[in-house]
Amino acid sequence: MEQVDLWFQKGLPFCIYRKPQEDQIKAVFQTDDRLHPVVDFTESGFVFAPFRLENGAVLLKPDEMYLCGHTSSVRPSIEEISVTEIGRQAHLDLVQKGIQEIAAGRLGKVVLSRKLEKETEKPITEIFGKLLLSYPNAFCYLFFHPKVGTWCGATPETLVQIQNKTVRTMSLAATLPFVQGETPNWGQKELEEQQMVSDYIKERLTPSMETLDVEAAKSVRAGNLWHLRSEIKGVLSQNSSVREIISLLHPTPAVCGIPTQAAKTFILENEDYQRTYYTGFLGELNLNVKAEVSLFVNLRCMELQGNTASIFVGGGITQASDPEREWIETQNKSRTMLNIL
Repeated sequence: MEQVDLWFQKGLPFCIYRKPQEDQIKAVFQTDDRLHPVVDFTESGFVFAPFRLENGAVLLKPDEMYLCGHTSSVRPSIEEISVTEIGRQAHLDLVQKGIQEIAAGRLGKVVLSRKLEKETEKPITEIFGKLLLSYPNAFCYLFFHPKVGTWCGATPETLVQIQNKTVRTMSLAATLPFVQGETPNWGQKELEEQQMVSDYIKERLTPSMETLDVEAAKSVRAGNLWHLRSEIKGVLSQNSSVREIISLLHPTPAVCGIPTQAAKTFILENEDYQRTYYTGFLGELNLNVKAEVSLFVNLRCMELQGNTASIFVGGGITQASDPEREWIETQNKSRTMLNIL
């Protein structure tokens, strides 16, 4: 972590990360503070993209790269921490407005989020270290660019992985709190929401694929939460590009809604803050091999500014949603990052 501290002090860009269920930490260091835009996704480096891709994705140049082992059999205990009720009524009103849009037939699903702030004096490397120990099944990262900011997170969602023309992605939806010794009991609302996401991704990708297979949904644990996830795998057609696949998948129904453009417009007009890089994506772009990518959706994340951590949480709204239950879901999700702090 010494080079991370040194780069941070010098104001030089870097990202240090670990992929799900791996025991290696990778690091990409850029040796100047230039802001490199991603133009057509043929570039090579580490990409950090916003929710609104039209605002431009950032590329870290791999001037220096490192790999080191990381194993730990000790996971920190997840404490039952109290969460604030600040912002409750505003979120209830937002969810109710989303339900009304769905009832009017203008949306099938919309993902609505909020931001909360927490003071912290923990060093960034200590925060990253705790993420690694707490969430072995997530993509854990610490990203810094002086012209972008400092972000970290432990996301459970793959945007897309492409290797040798094989495409892997996932349909992720629904949330229940993890209770020791209990299996999740999914309701009709959660099952329908997850199926809606799977169907939508299949519909979007099929024209660009030679083959495409969507697996049945399974319960997966991410820290103190359960989700429903379907693995999706296929073979890229001859004329399809990395850029095309990314544009088809981002933003996913799991972070935006269905149909995408209508849901995105509703979010931009009604959420009372700017998501910036929350629900964007990040990861390796042609870093080792051309046309090989490994990208993850920027969920379960926070932005660090001085001693303030901004934490972002949201949930999928459907016709069957209840505003009070949606508020409780975001409260449960906020504990992921609050536990780290």
